Amino acid sequence: MSHITSENRADFFDKIKPIKAVIKESLEREKSMVATIRHDNSGVEYKKLILCEEMIYVATLYISINTYSLELLDVKNQDALNDARKSIYKAIIYLEEIVSNVVDCPYNELESKLATISNTPIEKRFYLIKKLGFVIQLLSDALGDNTKWKWSFVEIRGRYTAVAKNLVDMKAASKDYFDPSSANYDTTVLYVRLIRKMLDDSATGYRDKYELSTRSTEDMRVAINYLIAARRIAMILGDNEESEEIRKKAVVWKTKMEAEKKKSAAK
Repeated sequence: MSHITSENRADFFDKIKPIKAVIKESLEREKSMVATIRHDNSGVEYKKLILCEEMIYVATLYISINTYSLELLDVKNQDALNDARKSIYKAIIYLEEIVSNVVDCPYNELESKLATISNTPIEKRFYLIKKLGFVIQLLSDALGDNTKWKWSFVEIRGRYTAVAKNLVDMKAASKDYFDPSSANYDTTVLYVRLIRKMLDDSATGYRDKYELSTRSTEDMRVAINYLIAARRIAMILGDNEESEEIRKKAVVWKTKMEAEKKKSAAK
């Protein structure tokens, strides 16, 4: 890290001043909308979709502050990155409040929740999820591999995966996925493929967290829940071969977890 001159510091603060002003405006809009929701329940789920987008935007602004810090001061701005992380959590929470944070939530429990945002087309949901995933990756890249938040990204990505999956009406998607004449065909295929990859990645992430960090059976249980959710989608799509492969993987992971738990208890 090079010496930070007063000129560099002054330049940095000049660059981020308008960004901080925009952040302040966005947070004030959030505060105002949250206050509105408390007094008026109408369309609350649509308002939370807007709040989610607002927090994604705020997170990108905080990350841009870190970019200027690296360019002008040759040092990461940990405060800005931490604020970006908090904004991403808020974005995810707003989605969780709409469609639940339970990754293997049965469709009959999701149906009434999805009905509250029925006027939001799948294209817009997919775009929102892609934006959220992009800013999560931006933050991960900015923090680097050696960050103290390394394992917390397993949770962030896991929760992100759960809401991405739960935002999809799988009853409709299972039809559109196989119907090239459907207006939603292309988006549905891309979205469902993304969800399947995310579920597998999150399952692997929690398994790695268990094996390399916590040794907590709760992490392994969560990993298996993501496999169960992935298997449900495979079954819905009639992908019997993939469904069986996932089932076998879940059995192996569960057997391993239980064996290690017994071994640990016997010590």
